[in-house]
Amino acid sequence: HNPEDASAGTRPVPFSREIYIERTDFMEEPPKKYYRLAPGTEVRLRYSYLIKCEEVVKDNAGNVVELRCTYDPQSGNGSSSDGRRVKGVIHWVSVPHARAAEVRLYSNLFTKEDPNDVEEGKTFLDYLNPDSVVVRTGYIEPSLAQAAVGEKFQFERVGYFCVDPDS
Repeated sequence: HNPEDASAGTRPVPFSREIYIERTDFMEEPPKKYYRLAPGTEVRLRYSYLIKCEEVVKDNAGNVVELRCTYDPQSGNGSSSDGRRVKGVIHWVSVPHARAAEVRLYSNLFTKEDPNDVEEGKTFLDYLNPDSVVVRTGYIEPSLAQAAVGEKFQFERVGYFCVDPDS
């Protein structure tokens, strides 16, 4: 769905009682002007409902493992029934509908701005960045599982991605 380009079409985005959000979209003790999810705050799920974080569940080591939230079923059309507005909008995917996908995150190939400017006894190969590509598992909406090789997508706040022949 692209609100600026109706010709781009629409797609169904399933909603369920359990969703994934990015870890960076939640902070237990947020700074001022943090417009994402935090205990007691409300955000909009992109193209969906308003949710409010009611409880934070942690494991024995103190790591956040679950957020228990409520949603406003009247807010699915982009506004709330009582007119309240929220500043934060986060992206999400329904857990039972999510598909695991290999995602490659690229960084600089070299650790030095000019890899030809080498120290004595070294070559440009000594400046290869071992973290220039990081392969992770991400979770995507079901419609992306049918994407063809070469198709391109924007993952909001992350970057642009395409389907590789070997992914």
